[in-house]
Amino acid sequence: MTLLYADPEVATALDAATTVDAMRAALLAAYEGRLVAPPRAAAPLNGGRLVLTAGHLVGEWYGFRSYDTFGHPQSEQLVVLHDARTGAIRAVAVGEELGSRRTGGLGGLAVDALARPDAATLGVIGSGRQAWTQVWATAAVRPLREVVVHSRSAARRDVFAARVRAELGVSARAVADPGSAVAGRDIVVLATTSPTPVLCAADLSPGTHVNAVGFKQRDRSEFGTDLLDAADLLVTDSPAQAADYQPPMLAATPPYAGRLRDLGGILAGAVPGRTSADQISVFCSTGLAGTEVFLLDALTRMGAECGRAAARGR
Repeated sequence: MTLLYADPEVATALDAATTVDAMRAALLAAYEGRLVAPPRAAAPLNGGRLVLTAGHLVGEWYGFRSYDTFGHPQSEQLVVLHDARTGAIRAVAVGEELGSRRTGGLGGLAVDALARPDAATLGVIGSGRQAWTQVWATAAVRPLREVVVHSRSAARRDVFAARVRAELGVSARAVADPGSAVAGRDIVVLATTSPTPVLCAADLSPGTHVNAVGFKQRDRSEFGTDLLDAADLLVTDSPAQAADYQPPMLAATPPYAGRLRDLGGILAGAVPGRTSADQISVFCSTGLAGTEVFLLDALTRMGAECGRAAARGR
């Protein structure tokens, strides 16, 4: 039987710890060659693009995600999971929640792998869905003491801070300028749609970890080369996708490309990560292809286990 998940079901079933764990398994599988995840493909259409990502966990499943860039108010993503042995569709997810939680889970995983173990303060630039899931996942891997948020809209940043307090139980406040959001913070999240830098690297303290989620390409980037110059450690979740961006991803161009490390390799212990408390680390999230399908598979397995547990209890 094919399972259908909409945003409410995804939000109810997927907690942050489960999502981070699934992304850890996905990146390790990709690094080990068990998850086949080629760079995303796009079909230019009149006024926008249809984007496709696909993945194959060898011997277990394959699937894809599709989304568009038209900017329609009711636009939705589609994620489809096939059984690799039979080809049958096991599950379908429609909406934005699965993809957003996947991206947040990758960010939380990067924080867990790269941020200082004692990191407890978080500065956020951005107040949308992506910013929220980054904080949501980070709170699952670090005991956050305070979140400080800035975005262009005073109303939106106030609402965001209130949501952090209400849903995560973490002290949170909104500030009027980006420098005040990031100065002195242990962890910084950039989650904006800005095509120009919103962060000044000089505002960062030694030892800060930065998750960059929004635009990060040449001539269209929410941070400048000053951040890459300041970084002691540059990391991405998909070196292949980083190299395939058009226009190129800043961190995948000279002189930075040779320094860009694979988060999966760090998780596997094959690539060095943070080696001292004062290093600045930067994670450039690309959204490894196949990770949404990986998360949908985890969600489906959770549902099956709950069903078996309920049957045993009857």
